Amino acid sequence: MTKLPEKFLARMRADLGADYPAFLAAAEGEPWRGFRVNTLKISPEALRPLFPFASGRVDWCGEGFYYDVRAGRHGAARAGLIYSQEPSAMIAVEELGVSPGDRTLDLCAAPGGKSGQIAAKLKGRGLLAANEVSPARAKILAENLERLGVANAVVLNMQPDALAARFPAFFDKILVDAPCSGEGMFRRDEAAVREWSPEHVRSCAQRQLKILCSAAEMLRGGGELVYSTCTFSREENEGVIARFLDTRADFELISQKRIMPHTHRGEGHFAARLRRADGPSAERPALKSADPAPYRAFEAESLRVRLEGGFAAFGDTLYLVPEGFGSLDGVRALCPGLMLGEIKKGRFEPAHALCMALKKQDFRLGVELDDAALDAWFRGETLPAPEGRGFAAALWHGFPVGWGKLVDGRLKNHLPKYLRG
Repeated sequence: MTKLPEKFLARMRADLGADYPAFLAAAEGEPWRGFRVNTLKISPEALRPLFPFASGRVDWCGEGFYYDVRAGRHGAARAGLIYSQEPSAMIAVEELGVSPGDRTLDLCAAPGGKSGQIAAKLKGRGLLAANEVSPARAKILAENLERLGVANAVVLNMQPDALAARFPAFFDKILVDAPCSGEGMFRRDEAAVREWSPEHVRSCAQRQLKILCSAAEMLRGGGELVYSTCTFSREENEGVIARFLDTRADFELISQKRIMPHTHRGEGHFAARLRRADGPSAERPALKSADPAPYRAFEAESLRVRLEGGFAAFGDTLYLVPEGFGSLDGVRALCPGLMLGEIKKGRFEPAHALCMALKKQDFRLGVELDDAALDAWFRGETLPAPEGRGFAAALWHGFPVGWGKLVDGRLKNHLPKYLRG
């Protein structure tokens, strides 16, 4: 591990006092690794025989577990049943207290671990707006939510102040997992160690306060907000909260929690829960729904479920927009809802996202894959299959991993190229 900066160590020594030796010993240890069970698809109990690698439960998250394996190519990961996530990072969403039906914003959402955790708590009801200012990171965010089967999310690519202008007093719950100096990730990220400086900490604190102020404008009266970081810096944590509360009499601090590597089985994390006093609450202009006829024809032929909601068309691609989100005018959305599919040469071709958001019983046709066939599937291969014609779900233990097309006893692979390899 890269040697920790002397000024950082001096500050931690002053902050921790008698606990400093224990912190220093922990900082030189191995980082904890964890995963979260995606309860949109499976329960922890049902997952156990499919993925028997958990080595203990995360105290602050009932769906969080520790493990010591590389799971990226395991069927449970490919089917979106699990999401690898640093254990301490799970606390922020637990503090937010999301309930089904909430309008929720994850303001700094990439790569998507906390957004997926929020989506699981929504249980398919309400909406999730997951925002990321970097286009490249927003793409990763969208892909992760797609794999997890999230159907009620809009992936946005906007600056916080621009977003606040479009969504004043709109959300019930907001998570601000703010960009920070990353001190809590020093055991995992040597780049964070190299980039650290007192000046960088101050710069982060200034940016964090600005982001938090934008988030506050989007929270409805009576709503709650969690501000979180993965740093130990009081300037970026308690200091930002204190400065914010000095300017916003309509907010109160409910709780502040820290996870420290010498006292918990996790890296560093901070979470402050705030509540806005009763006050404004706004709606947005209604969505002008697109014609769903091409999708409805496919749905009647290939599915056993009927999806309801507002439809949006971008070129030849059709999306199902989460209920209550409203108009897409003036909103930069990388993914304005669940991608249903696109019209190609006059035919409707279903999207991978639609497949991942459905359950085995929703498909008229499905083909079960064992582990060897699953590996071949993700290499993009066509597989032998039962007789039949039409779009079918490729399934691993009953969980969808992508569309195929049954033709003459073969399942032609329709897995997106970015997932192959």
